Amino acid sequence: MKSAMQPSGLQKSGLRQSMAWLHTWSGLLVCWVLWLIFCAGTASYYRQEITLWMTPEWHQLAMRPADPVAAAERAIDVMQRRSPHALRWAINLPQARTPALRVYWSEPAQAGSSKRGRFQNVMLDPDSGATLPPPRATRGGEFFYRLHFDLYYMAPETGRWIVGFCTMFMLVAILSGVVTHKRIFKDFFTFRPGKGPRSWLDAHNAVAVLALPYHLMITYTGLVATLFLYMPAGVQVAYHGRQAQMDAEMYPSEPKVKPAGVAAPLTAIAPLMLQAQQRWHGVPAGKVSIDNPNDRHAVVIIEQRGGAHMSRTQPALVFDGVSGALLSSSGDDAPAAATRNTMVGLHIANFAQPALRALFFLSGLAGCAMVATGALLWTLRERNKQRQFGATLAGRCGLRLAEGLNLGAIAGLPIAIGAYFWANRLLPLDAPLRADLEIHCFFATWAAAAVLAQLSPGRAMWRAQLALAALALGGVPLLNGLTTDSHLGVTLLQGRGPLPVAAFDLTLLGLGLLFAYAAWRLRGPGRAAAVAATPADAADRHPDPLRELA
Repeated sequence: MKSAMQPSGLQKSGLRQSMAWLHTWSGLLVCWVLWLIFCAGTASYYRQEITLWMTPEWHQLAMRPADPVAAAERAIDVMQRRSPHALRWAINLPQARTPALRVYWSEPAQAGSSKRGRFQNVMLDPDSGATLPPPRATRGGEFFYRLHFDLYYMAPETGRWIVGFCTMFMLVAILSGVVTHKRIFKDFFTFRPGKGPRSWLDAHNAVAVLALPYHLMITYTGLVATLFLYMPAGVQVAYHGRQAQMDAEMYPSEPKVKPAGVAAPLTAIAPLMLQAQQRWHGVPAGKVSIDNPNDRHAVVIIEQRGGAHMSRTQPALVFDGVSGALLSSSGDDAPAAATRNTMVGLHIANFAQPALRALFFLSGLAGCAMVATGALLWTLRERNKQRQFGATLAGRCGLRLAEGLNLGAIAGLPIAIGAYFWANRLLPLDAPLRADLEIHCFFATWAAAAVLAQLSPGRAMWRAQLALAALALGGVPLLNGLTTDSHLGVTLLQGRGPLPVAAFDLTLLGLGLLFAYAAWRLRGPGRAAAVAATPADAADRHPDPLRELA
């Protein structure tokens, strides 16, 4: 009986060993890109709040909650004076996270020309309807959102292929990690500081298990969001490659109505918005579009404010723009479209209320810590192996490259993020291509940190870059206080500023203190005696800085 059981036992051992190998290499090969994806994606949960902080011209506007019905009426009054014969008006109503009232319109084609007129927009004060001066040019939080799924500077399709490739590796690493650690839930409650690789493994297990459902969800739904890019066979077979036809069937919309060329008064917008809100059980409108305004064929489309349900698409009602009669409604997607929209909505979390959004953010930070501790754990283990058993030239070069990449990514990216926020406040307001300059500062700072990390991936450079990350992030609240009137003394202590700005300052201050603590742990010339765990470690003249952080 015992001999009959041996093959099964060997098979199980072999499976876990294989999964451990798969987990290590599927995570390591893409961990630095995953670090960027996780950091930028986590920041994207608050991209509207980041944009608000980066446009201090709107800070006081955010203190005045606006009535969406009254705001829509004011916007229509403005458009009646500014462009009564436009082809279309589109009104983005103010919300808590986006306080400005923004109106878009499309001018009709000029006489003798077949080209449609320019598409223009203006920002209005929701209370008075007065035109607001444009804020400083910035990409705000949308930069992080784009960065996390198309890497920004690359062609969008190329960047999404790279991100999708790394995301698939991430999914493999998560699943193989669950198989590898048979005591993973027990290890979750275990942390042994000051034990070198053991401490990093404990930390890696803890943050991975803590948010394991989130990690699985965010990875899988991220792949679903760009499903047809990676798996186009279905479109090719069913629609012969006609993507537009598939989109029309998945996301049906009302056919465009051509203007009649006969003037007719536009119906009042308030009753239509109240009818929509009543139909949506109290959820207000977020957007109003009017096709062919002041024409007999005018059409009013009222779209629900985001956040009421999980799907990324919002229900809408279509009204006759003259009589006010309800023509149709949307929001009941086909099952396949509803499933995909729900998964994408779950990924971007527009539905999340403040407490749930904070939980998503903390889970994202846990994902960042999981990637970082996994990368550091590999270099620690590899260094110990090379000390004990020796290494080839290629092995030593590979380890040095990995250590430099760890340093340049883990410490360099926070420095670059801080530089992005500092550039927002310090660049001249009238600088040409100012929004692009902020992004250039981000990438230039990160590139400089990465190069310095490769030149000297040692303890002193870790300490220097961690300290610089602490200053870059922790100094942002001070910078905000020196350049605006919405500093913590006003927003937090006096309660006279927008709460999202105070929360942003406090979050950056907390992250700065975290990096400052890490730099402080690396103070002094080193504690070789305290961290030496083996004779090989004791003989090393350059004690590992990561041991002191553990």
